[in-house]
Order: sequence, then structure tokens, then C-alpha cells
Amino acid sequence: MTEFAKQLKKYRTDGEITQDDLASKLFVTRQAISKWEFDESTPDLNNLVKLTEIFNVSLDSLVFGLTDQTKVDDEEFVMDPQTHTYVRRYGKMNFWDYMSKNWWVVLILGAVLIDVAMFIH
Repeated sequence: MTEFAKQLKKYRTDGEITQDDLASKLFVTRQAISKWEFDESTPDLNNLVKLTEIFNVSLDSLVFGLTDQTKVDDEEFVMDPQTHTYVRRYGKMNFWDYMSKNWWVVLILGAVLIDVAMFIH
């Protein structure tokens, strides 16, 4: 079952909206709503946008299950299009953060400095 099917059912039941009520708001049949919830079909883009307005959620939250809280301090979660998962993208990076992720730069700089020191003497 896709994340969309789970989220649709969750938002509908949390909002105490019946399939019939939701169908009438979208001008579709109750069977269409049922098929969406059982992952037998998917709504078109217009209905996806209408669903986000009805449930007052973001499209990412409805389709991928991402909570509306996407930023944590200086970190941001972004969708990786290849894996369809959310990965953490860091905000401003200071020197020590950079060095902790790229420690190998220190080794290269050290080797270059040793070569220069040996060449001078």
C-alpha cells in the first residue's frame, strides 16, 4: 500500500469525514475514494490539490507522509528523487562541521605541506 493511500484514509478518518462526504466535495463517486484508499487507483492532480485544501495539509504530507514540520534548527529535510525518501540537508556549515565530514582534506593538506617543507630544505 502506498503512503498516499494510508495518509488519505488517516486524514479522512481523523477529520471524521465519510467517504460519501469526501466524494461529494470532490465531485467523484464513493467508489473512487475507496479505490484511492485501497491503492487500486490514484486521483488526478486537480483532486490531489483539492484534497490538500480539504485536509489543510501540504502535498508532501498527503502523498509522502512527511509531517508539516520539515525544519529542525538549521537542518532541512528534502526529497531525494532517486530513492523517494527524505534526507537531511544541513543549513549553514561552519569550518568544524565541514572538517568533520571531509577529514580527508586534512591528510592531503598535511602531505602537501610535508612535500613543500622537504623541497625548501
